[in-house]
Amino acid sequence: MLAPEHQPLFNDRFVGSCVLFEEYVHRLVLQVVRETGIGAAAGQPGTPVEIATRAGLDAARAPVPVGWLLAMLAARGLATRQADGRARLSGPLPELDPGEVLDAQERFEPAALASYRMAALAATLYPPVLRGAVSGEETLFAPEQLGAWVEYFSNDNLIYAVSNHLGAIAAERALADGGGAVLEIGGGLGSGAVALLERLAAANRLAAIASYRFTEAAPSFLRRGQRRLSGAFPGVALTFGRLDMDRPFGEAGIAGDSLALVYGVNTLHVAHDLEFTLGEIRRALASGGTLVLSECIRPFPNRPVHIEFLFNLLESFRAPRLVDPWRPTGGFLTPEQWTAALEACGFTEVAIRPDVARIREVNPAFVVASVVARRA
Repeated sequence: MLAPEHQPLFNDRFVGSCVLFEEYVHRLVLQVVRETGIGAAAGQPGTPVEIATRAGLDAARAPVPVGWLLAMLAARGLATRQADGRARLSGPLPELDPGEVLDAQERFEPAALASYRMAALAATLYPPVLRGAVSGEETLFAPEQLGAWVEYFSNDNLIYAVSNHLGAIAAERALADGGGAVLEIGGGLGSGAVALLERLAAANRLAAIASYRFTEAAPSFLRRGQRRLSGAFPGVALTFGRLDMDRPFGEAGIAGDSLALVYGVNTLHVAHDLEFTLGEIRRALASGGTLVLSECIRPFPNRPVHIEFLFNLLESFRAPRLVDPWRPTGGFLTPEQWTAALEACGFTEVAIRPDVARIREVNPAFVVASVVARRA
């Protein structure tokens, strides 16, 4: 089910690390459920709001993470969920040590440990965030956490790097016909741009980029990304700037009908108003221009994805503007939701590679793909 160019990415090192990471997150979930009082509160059926209230958690921040934590337990048979959203624990929770899985990962493949460090950090932040003492944005993106993010959003992080490489494959293909101007949205610390530019350089195709505008909303990330890229690709016309994808792109000097490619790795799912942001992207693209996203994909509606353990702490992730039927919740979108969103916003020829809609029938844990669409 994988195209030849994708097969090397999904090797035994990657698959084995993902299996171990899922177990690690499961054990952290058990830890958080105990420490926050969710376990005791979910002994009787209740909605996430009701269970959060029983546990004395913040009414604004806690319900979405509480619902997600209970969904994770339900996926392991440790809780039951009803169609009306009510849930309860099925019985006593097992005592499982996350450290055992961490040790196994270190023996198996240390190149994935950056993801473990971020998950462990998130586990320590759940109690204060859910109790309303601090926000997830304040804690996850505090200055002292920058080093952990640098390691996480890296092509040296085996679990994360696959997203950058999937995006690079799709973006190179999108630039095959004549090239042109490129805008990267949410470029973060620059690892996605590095993967794409290195791929084009290896194919002797850097000349396909007429200009490359690297943008990021967070100033600290933007500075890091600029330093990383500025001297690495002297033959590329790189520019750098801040772009808030929740604001009109014209405010950042991005003209309409000017781009051959808009590119983003793990970024558009946090747009507050995805319909607005896709509209801004469409206006910025020239006729026939292409949008390439590399995204974590929710394989089935309402199915929790393990990496959401980190990002459910963030308001921007868990509470966007909802649009029926293709944006029913925060977080990641299914293949069908991405297709419906893009078509509703004026894009055509939507393709999701690898084909998660096929793969999920035999491997429901497959959650990464590129999403490609052309401006109509």
